[in-house]
Amino acid sequence: MIICKSLEEVEWMRQSALLVSKTLTEVASIIKPGINTLHLDKVIAEFIRDHKATPSFLNYHGYPFNSCISVNDVVVHGFPDKNELKEGDVISVDVGVILNKWHGDHAYTFAIGNPGKEIIQLIKVTKESLYKGIEQAIVGNRVGDISFAIQNHTETKFGYGVVRELVGHGLGKDLHEDPQVPNYGKRGCGSQLKNGMVLAIEPMINLGTRSVFTEKDGWIVRTKDKKTSVHFEHDVCVRKNKADILSDYSIIEAAEKANSNLFSDY
Repeated sequence: MIICKSLEEVEWMRQSALLVSKTLTEVASIIKPGINTLHLDKVIAEFIRDHKATPSFLNYHGYPFNSCISVNDVVVHGFPDKNELKEGDVISVDVGVILNKWHGDHAYTFAIGNPGKEIIQLIKVTKESLYKGIEQAIVGNRVGDISFAIQNHTETKFGYGVVRELVGHGLGKDLHEDPQVPNYGKRGCGSQLKNGMVLAIEPMINLGTRSVFTEKDGWIVRTKDKKTSVHFEHDVCVRKNKADILSDYSIIEAAEKANSNLFSDY
């Protein structure tokens, strides 16, 4: 069932989304070579709890960490660990919070140092595709219009692999609500978008093949060809003429540019 949110509920959700943005900004300010992702996960948990919220992901269907931190060929659901990050690594950080009973959930991909032109383009194009999808999140359109916009920009124009097994979703008092929002599809297909629907739109785009596999732990998803994957995600409310982006990348981008360890010249 698709649940449209009232104006008041959307504002509650904006606060949750902005807390995720602030958490990702904290990550952007400290990420560097030599740091491990288990430490980042601890920082994320402390930051969320210091702001009187709860990590959405911890114990969600048994997930054992506060965040998903996916490095290089890991698409999503990467387990934080003690392996040190190094120059050239690409790290997608996905964070969820519960604040005043409402979820915020989005992701950002960082590159340590210069990962090379091929990877830089993948990150740039994936981020662009997120906004192409958001442009279609308006009343009267359909989910397929969002899906087509993302696929057309990444797969059709650049030949990247668009992951099929994992999709965006509705968001609210539950972390995952209807409708599902694939990153591939046809214009004019799928559920019709209505005023007040809140969606987590999240392109997951691979440098090579779209084929992925899940590790034996049942969580970590990797590219089959071991090539890099990139993940961006915004929380968006469907409106009549222009989607309302509830999360805020500007503060993350500012911290990214201020951190000399991160590549930010996209």
